[in-house]
Amino acid sequence: MKKLSPKGSMNDRIDTVLYKFRSRMRSYPPGMCPISLYRSLLQISMNQSCGKCIPCRDGLVEVDRMLQSIMAGSADESVVGKLTDMCQMIARTSDCAVGISAAQLILDSLEQFADEYESHVKEHHCVSDVKQTIPCITKCPAHVNVPGYIALIKEGDCAGAVRLIRDRNPFPTACAYVCEHPCEKRCRRAIIDDPINIRGLKKYAVDTVKADTVENPKKNVKTGKKIAVIGAGPSGMTAAYFLALMGHTVTIYDEHDAAGGMLRYGIPEYRLPKVELDRDISAIMSAGDIEFRGGTKVGKDIFFEEIRKNNDAVYLGLGAQIGNRMPVDGADSGNVIPAADFLQLVSKGESPDLSDKKVAIIGGGNVAMDAARTAVRLNAKTVHVFTRKRDDYTALQEEIVDAMQEGVRFRTLLSFLNIEADKETNDVSAIWLQPEIVGEYDQFGMMTTEHSSNYPYRFVCDYLILAVGQRSDTASFEAAGVPTERGRILASEECMVKDMDGVFSGGDCVTGPSTAINAIAAGQVAAFNIDEYLGYHHKVNTDVEIPVAMPNPCIPTGRAEIEEKDPYERKMSFDAVELPMTYEEAMRESGRCLRCDHHGCGVLKGGRGDE
Repeated sequence: MKKLSPKGSMNDRIDTVLYKFRSRMRSYPPGMCPISLYRSLLQISMNQSCGKCIPCRDGLVEVDRMLQSIMAGSADESVVGKLTDMCQMIARTSDCAVGISAAQLILDSLEQFADEYESHVKEHHCVSDVKQTIPCITKCPAHVNVPGYIALIKEGDCAGAVRLIRDRNPFPTACAYVCEHPCEKRCRRAIIDDPINIRGLKKYAVDTVKADTVENPKKNVKTGKKIAVIGAGPSGMTAAYFLALMGHTVTIYDEHDAAGGMLRYGIPEYRLPKVELDRDISAIMSAGDIEFRGGTKVGKDIFFEEIRKNNDAVYLGLGAQIGNRMPVDGADSGNVIPAADFLQLVSKGESPDLSDKKVAIIGGGNVAMDAARTAVRLNAKTVHVFTRKRDDYTALQEEIVDAMQEGVRFRTLLSFLNIEADKETNDVSAIWLQPEIVGEYDQFGMMTTEHSSNYPYRFVCDYLILAVGQRSDTASFEAAGVPTERGRILASEECMVKDMDGVFSGGDCVTGPSTAINAIAAGQVAAFNIDEYLGYHHKVNTDVEIPVAMPNPCIPTGRAEIEEKDPYERKMSFDAVELPMTYEEAMRESGRCLRCDHHGCGVLKGGRGDE
């Protein structure tokens, strides 16, 4: 009798291999040759080919050979032309998506990385700026030495860790609470299991040693140069910090009475306690000759031309604190407010009364999540968040999960139409939403939606929060001749404002709404370029000795996550929701770091770059 055996044992083993391969792709290091990456992806497609159609079976092999010759430096420009023709033929004539998508992949690479192909053909090597770097340092916009401060935490030197963070980022505490941690995206530890909890370790360091008790780097001698910084948000304060350490005199102007920008007025207390933010602000103000002039609105209390005349350079770090409204019927109804304005009211102690009210929120970013969770804490009866599709939820996944745990309800495939107001009070009484269905993919491969045949949907609510973007208040600067486009200041990557000598700008007022760490990075870049503009080349030295990498005797453990209070408990107040990481957790987590900053023999052959 023939015995039957379960099918799929080979497939199960392949699934294990694919899981490991996914980890490899997830931790693919920055600075790699893009043609090499595309060739690897092509070879995966070749393995998937069933071999029944000639364009896919034989054509992809020929494409692989041409890519190999280009990488080897033995190809000329005619090979690139033949490669293009071959891929176009395969995309037109293949029987299924395996060949079509593989050919289209290479065609996309020829368009996106034309300079790389040209360099390989003419110079026989990658473009000059392609070099493998330390993933976490490169992915951090401020290029903080992540392995270095993790090693210091492992050695028990949390004060040294804070000092090392300040070498590039004067907001160690704020970023420990709210940074989106892009440094974790390519962590090589993910090849083995999960990325290092970098933000968690940073938070452990500032919980253990408060930032305002850690000494700043030694400042340079006074230069006699005066710089004005307009805007006391993360970008402006970062620029002021580095410029003061370089020996320059800095005056900060801000319309608010306290410094911090959106860190203070846009992020709720439960995510970033103001007492913790003030530790960073205090340390920055003590870095050198810095004066803060709060309650001073440029264009009203003082004019930009006067500031520019009385200073050797000016940095515009205006941020993007004005919430957008939507041009729909009923937009001027009562109890309709942009999310940024709503969060600022709460931060200033002017919270609206949401008790027993149904709150609706349009938008799916981090600001929308902050507004939703804040409304829960203001005793709203229900909180509903509406978006067109799931991809519109651009907020951090953990923020979305936390909001769900606290009772926020999420609705998708509904597009916002207009607002219905009460005829007597003119306050919002309902919103109208159009049901959607999944539509075609756009040019970026993202799913679109289109109106369904269902009738519009009326949702009754008492309060409407619009989380649909933010903008900068540039009116007075435009009047003074600062070039802008669509409400954003026109500045180069070096933060130099176009056609305005000595004027620099960066952060959200240039890029549009972004993250705190991106604003910090812009302030850092601007500070060093302002210093160069003034004729100097100062360096900031933290004098922190990073422990040498040694063989790691630690037993491999899983990733240590930051624990939070119970959802029912945390939604009852604005107290901080995250619990401190324990000493044992921090030691185990810091021991998981692979010390990618440690160079072995590879550095003798070219090795990795610094960033």
